Amino acid sequence: MENIGGQAVIEGVMFKSKDKVSIAVRKPDGKIKIKLENFKSLTEKFPFSLPIVRGMVILIETLILGMKILNYSTNENLGDTKEEQLSPLSLAFSLILSVVLAIFLFKFVPLLTAQWLDFGNSFLFNLSEGIVKIIILVGYIWIISLLPDVKTLYQYHGAEHKVINAYENKDLENAKKYSTLHPRCGTSFLILVVFLSIIVYILIPLNYSLWIKLLIRLALLPLIAGISYELIRFSGKHRKNKILFALISPGLLLQKITTKEPSEKQLEVSMAAFKAIKQ
Repeated sequence: MENIGGQAVIEGVMFKSKDKVSIAVRKPDGKIKIKLENFKSLTEKFPFSLPIVRGMVILIETLILGMKILNYSTNENLGDTKEEQLSPLSLAFSLILSVVLAIFLFKFVPLLTAQWLDFGNSFLFNLSEGIVKIIILVGYIWIISLLPDVKTLYQYHGAEHKVINAYENKDLENAKKYSTLHPRCGTSFLILVVFLSIIVYILIPLNYSLWIKLLIRLALLPLIAGISYELIRFSGKHRKNKILFALISPGLLLQKITTKEPSEKQLEVSMAAFKAIKQ
């Protein structure tokens, strides 16, 4: 069975297969707008198809694709008034600002906190850094979940997962009954990255300065992301394995925040996007 991934967007859902991307958006007039386009991943070419390397490539492709579809879905939701539509320049600025903010919150602040605590032990240093990351990540996700627009986005996230789960169980006609949780979700990926970073960062000497430690962590991030991708991919294929289930369980718990039960209309949008990519 072909692996199909997805993402919630503004008032809609995106699905990505090996060679196509489909987006379905509920417009202000209530109609569903569907866009289907070809997609060719660099992971189809050597050496980008190698394990771990492909995870790094997919992460970059996902960020770029995510930027494009969020721009598309936002513009569709805003309507046809060109003055209100987001320009590529403003979207690029927003993306850069988001990356800088993410580095500050999830890299600099946890590292600074661990440096301030100064346990003098590599394991405790990295454990405290990881705990601060988890607190910030969970706290951030929970706080924004209280916003009405984000709650709607999380409902579309739940609709996306229901359709994927139904597809993988060969039961698309009954998508509503399936779970809003899925092991291959980006939420699970984020938590796994945090856990793996605790282990990998133990190799970094404590006598380095704060800024050198930060630069090394940023340099190691693609490698950690690549390993995390392989583990998520593998666990998705071996869900009955108890060890792998334990590995992805924290991510599934966090998905209870990032996914919400969708309405019938939201599930309809998700199904429309999925049918478009399978046609």
